[in-house]
Amino acid sequence: MLKFSADGNEFSRLFADSTLRVDYALCADRGKVNAYLHEMKKSEGWAGRRHNLDSLALKGNGQVTMRSADGGEVLYTQSFSTLMQEWLSTAEAKDGCRSWEMTALLPLPREKSMIELTLTDMRHDTIARCMTVYDPADILVAGCPKTVPDSVYLLRSKRNDAIDVVLLGEGYTQAERDSFLHHASVAVDEIMSYEPWLQSADKWNFVAVFTPSRQSGVSVPIKGKWLDTAFGAHFSTFYSDRYLTTPHVWALHDAASGVPYEHIVVLANTDEYGGGGIYNNYTLTAARNEWFRPVVVHEFGHSFGGLADEYFYEGDVMEDSYPADIEPWEPNITTLVDFDSKWRYLLDDSVPVPTPPAKMGKYPVGVYEGGGYSAKGVYRPAFECRMRNNSYSTFCGACVSALSRLIDFYTKD
Repeated sequence: MLKFSADGNEFSRLFADSTLRVDYALCADRGKVNAYLHEMKKSEGWAGRRHNLDSLALKGNGQVTMRSADGGEVLYTQSFSTLMQEWLSTAEAKDGCRSWEMTALLPLPREKSMIELTLTDMRHDTIARCMTVYDPADILVAGCPKTVPDSVYLLRSKRNDAIDVVLLGEGYTQAERDSFLHHASVAVDEIMSYEPWLQSADKWNFVAVFTPSRQSGVSVPIKGKWLDTAFGAHFSTFYSDRYLTTPHVWALHDAASGVPYEHIVVLANTDEYGGGGIYNNYTLTAARNEWFRPVVVHEFGHSFGGLADEYFYEGDVMEDSYPADIEPWEPNITTLVDFDSKWRYLLDDSVPVPTPPAKMGKYPVGVYEGGGYSAKGVYRPAFECRMRNNSYSTFCGACVSALSRLIDFYTKD
């Protein structure tokens, strides 16, 4: 039985209790970016928020905004990031051209509406726009048939405004269904053992949906291993051995379409080390690796919380991703351009900015140099954090605060 709430007077005035799925093709050619509508579909039930409709919790690297037909009233908006925008910062993007999939889930408007997709770069400048009209009378907006997926709820809330997360299996054959459900249960238990998720356990739904693959495992290009799996996930994204992603975003949403969901966690049937998490897009984690538990929490920090990586390595492929004169949108890193908008409120006047590493014992939350893949010019809130180190057992105070605000944004008026 699908769970969808129907409260909220403003929501009910503007929207039906249904979902409008908008699929986009994002294309980049030697730095020039375009976004194109691929398809619109509608289905019964809406799993997203029913308040804060015209507000953004985080800016992200892109936004989808639905307005009234005259372009005036903002009916709903959501932010996100994409793998394509990460690719734009790589050397390959300077001379190459590629296309990428992206999906937006929106409440279904009762009247004709304008939908604008906006993509921005690391300087927050707009690099692409796509304007789309949704008309309830349009017979070519497909209605998604009801499906009954092979699903199991692992955590279920009694609240109507709970946050819905779907877990999908990648590279599990039909014979490995029980293994997937075990890994899904481990993932949920681990995520919910961390604050602030632990104290907000009553605000979450986690449902596992099994989608069998023809072959067991996932593709590992550096080993010449390519497999036929449900979502075509592979390591070596951007030639980084540990970066595990899938280009097939539409297939993820197809697989999840039979249950209420806002956020997607994909568990890969492999013991290789790696993973990936993209804000309001998906988490993808290697479920048989010894570091599975901390990595799935870290990647969910990206995909749900919009948290940045706080680690940095010499010669990292993503080094210098953040311009020194621009404040990043992610809540847990800063270039000090606009530090007041970050975790300044957590510090008293005695905390030095920047904070010397030798003072990490005295200042659990400070401003420590190094983060966002860069050793210099980008600062993080704590010397250690779950967003920096697999061996560290908690999120830092700034990350906990940021995640708490986001949970409240989804679940409180």
